[in-house]
Amino acid sequence: MRDRKQKTPPSSTAQPAMDPPRCPHKVVPITASARAAGPVPLSADSLTWQLFGDLRGLLLIARTGTLQNMHPEISTALVEHSNFFQHPWHRLLRSIPPILGVVYNGDRAVCTGRQVRDFHRGIGGHNSSGQAYHALNPELYYWAHATFFEGQIALCEFFGTPLSEADKERLYQESIQWYALYGLTMVPVPPDYASFQRYWQQMIDTRLQNTAVTDWYFRNGHSVPAPYDWLRGPLWNWLLRPIVSGGSQWLATGTLPPVLRERLGLAWTARDERLLRGLGHVTRSLWQLTPKHWRYLPTARRAMQRAADGSRA
Repeated sequence: MRDRKQKTPPSSTAQPAMDPPRCPHKVVPITASARAAGPVPLSADSLTWQLFGDLRGLLLIARTGTLQNMHPEISTALVEHSNFFQHPWHRLLRSIPPILGVVYNGDRAVCTGRQVRDFHRGIGGHNSSGQAYHALNPELYYWAHATFFEGQIALCEFFGTPLSEADKERLYQESIQWYALYGLTMVPVPPDYASFQRYWQQMIDTRLQNTAVTDWYFRNGHSVPAPYDWLRGPLWNWLLRPIVSGGSQWLATGTLPPVLRERLGLAWTARDERLLRGLGHVTRSLWQLTPKHWRYLPTARRAMQRAADGSRA
């Protein structure tokens, strides 16, 4: 890794303001009948149910966070409205359960989606250039959602069975259905997977950069404190931190698009690439031996059990 001067996190006391969206891609048409019917939660037979709560996704959680926080306004919001630098685990531990709920809560998913959206209502201000931002700006909110969708494809590419083009399209259409549960404008949402790919590449090419959060993470992530008081001590310092923190940094570095890895100044060798491919092979092999019930996060497991019980009733 190249040596870089650590940035001082920006601060602001400005009042929140809504920034107009920048949406260079196509708009998803919403018919009158679709508006009247309202958003529909994802069901147990969706591909998203099979992938989003997959435990292997934890291997890519730092990658998803890095992609989100390379958006300069998301990084600014995190710095100004959280204690990320003191307690980097808190945002992650608070965010995962409700976002999982938007996918797996069935009839309650619409309510969960609105709650997740409303968590962001008071998050706004001005960035270091004086430009107003708000967490409910459609560009920001959709980008965060896009990283969760794309992360499922990356999971299959690196640690599972790569998806067919048809399955990618199916998964993407489900991601539109999922996003509608937040009750926000659908203007930033590309209409199909091919359009999403163009959107994704445009974000990489024009919007993502090294920010205060990503700079701090890749310079100091190896020394983050334990997420819980009871974990502090030799167990965390000598065993868990090198695996959890150092391992997450390494996985994020290796699974990011190479152009972003270079933009962040992160080193990645041929040996690293061989190790990552070997880890993927081992993970795929072990996953075949893992009982299905234990392949999922608790929220997903419980939802699948409820669905199975309902189908037998």
